[in-house]
Amino acid sequence: MRKEVQIMYQFTKDCLTGIRQIDEEHEKLFRLINEILELLQNEILQDKYHQVQEILGELKQYADVHFANEEAHMAAINDPELEFQKRQHMEFREKIDIMDFSNIDEIEGQHETLEELMRYLTRWLYRHILSSDIMIGKMPSKEEWWGKDNPCEFTEQYMTGIPLVDKEHEMLFEIIGRANELVKAELLHDKYDEIVGILDELRDYTKEHFRDEEEYMESIQYPGLGAQKLAHQAFVSKLEEIDLEQVDQNQQEYLEELMEFLFGWLSNHILKSDKLIAA
Repeated sequence: MRKEVQIMYQFTKDCLTGIRQIDEEHEKLFRLINEILELLQNEILQDKYHQVQEILGELKQYADVHFANEEAHMAAINDPELEFQKRQHMEFREKIDIMDFSNIDEIEGQHETLEELMRYLTRWLYRHILSSDIMIGKMPSKEEWWGKDNPCEFTEQYMTGIPLVDKEHEMLFEIIGRANELVKAELLHDKYDEIVGILDELRDYTKEHFRDEEEYMESIQYPGLGAQKLAHQAFVSKLEEIDLEQVDQNQQEYLEELMEFLFGWLSNHILKSDKLIAA
């Protein structure tokens, strides 16, 4: 008798961007992931060669269609994160292309291939949606952003009403504010050491803050804890995977992109997720 399939990966409201076409396409990508999971758990079907080939083909084709639609939408609204998104999409395509699918004619190789594909897809998709796609249409234009005297000011609108959380959010704003000051330091030409120092401090303090915030949510049995953890993991992974060589080669451009992403993600996360904790 076939063992009951455990569907693990759910497309929840926390993954919604608010853009209907993009959300529907993301939901289909989740269905493809669950098809791979179901195939992995199928103990009756031994040789899964054709099924693996079919899923891989559908995944590549559908990812291309989705990326094209997503990029077209971002171009239509002049989203400042478009180039950043294009790079992420290209990295996804390249990773799928270089994965070793040469051994799927062997039953053992099929299972290994599916497991590797599952690990990569779930990690990448959750992180990409929760750290990048949810920001589509929510980032200010570069002109609007840099026109502000202090875009990183921690104002009352970001207060959650939870003292510890608010105090730590204010500290994160302060760290990002120092990055903003570095962007505007026109007389300082080599900013590499300062950039690395700020990134290290931001990464360490962010981990500490997310740990404290999650402990608080656990203490009050907050039902959205699971989604918050996924979002936190996605953001930390972004910080940990920063290419320092790329930073050194394009310091000013990289700093500006980093500033927009950091403040955009953090402010949106506070306003759309963290303020719900107190409620």
